[in-house]
Amino acid sequence: MTLSPLIKLNDGNTIPQLGLGTWPLDDDQAAAAVVSAVDAGYRHIDTAVKYGNEEGVGNGVRASGVDRAELFITTKLDGQFQGQDRAAAGLEGSLTRMGLDYVDLLLIHWPLPQRDDFIATWKTFERLQAEGKARSIGVSNFKPAHLERLLAETDVVPAVNQIQLSPAVTRMVDREFNARHGIVTESYSPLGGSGASLLGAPLLAQLGEKYDKSPAQLVLRWHIEQGLVVIPKSGDPERMRENLDIFDFALDRQDLAELAILDEGPGAGIDSDTTGH
Repeated sequence: MTLSPLIKLNDGNTIPQLGLGTWPLDDDQAAAAVVSAVDAGYRHIDTAVKYGNEEGVGNGVRASGVDRAELFITTKLDGQFQGQDRAAAGLEGSLTRMGLDYVDLLLIHWPLPQRDDFIATWKTFERLQAEGKARSIGVSNFKPAHLERLLAETDVVPAVNQIQLSPAVTRMVDREFNARHGIVTESYSPLGGSGASLLGAPLLAQLGEKYDKSPAQLVLRWHIEQGLVVIPKSGDPERMRENLDIFDFALDRQDLAELAILDEGPGAGIDSDTTGH
């Protein structure tokens, strides 16, 4: 069984560098996926209220046969829970649906700057962390401007910023800002997202022959070598095992440099100033 390396967070906790994303699985699919993933060696599971599968994730955790303390569970609260009172109620709902006493990582799903609620939400997250209901707290889809305000007006630096990120959407400015402030960058849609052409890039096919790895494995290895946490989504046990089988090789420096041609530029990807829920 292969287990992911751990990355230390700024609050002293650790996070497995590779985890399982569960969107867009339903409850039954998520439960089965969690069991298969844990059996393959995954110890990091990512969900969100908006995914509608927290109950399934909790069922999978209990059916996995692995002690809860060995697993790292992330959930995210979307816009309906932004604000002081709503955020606390949102986490209580998540814990109830999953049948858990705490989550390992609680994220604000979107900044929604037009609503101007994320500061109040974060202050509630700080309290929820102090109460032990969330071991670590962080954000998702936050740009440097959102984080600058958060750092100026609150006390706890986010442990994680989960953003859309891949060799096609590299977000170097965001990553550099996160690194300067001790915030771990976590990649969602790490393989390019549904309908993306990233995995069909000829360069990945060429490198696949060199390393005897699939395009998806090469891309996931790219994330690992950037020091990113990465959460590929899958409900297929064989694909899960393939995604985890990336710790027996390393991309050489020249190949890493060549992969830069896949970058679609600073305008690629979701704009979280105008997008979110």
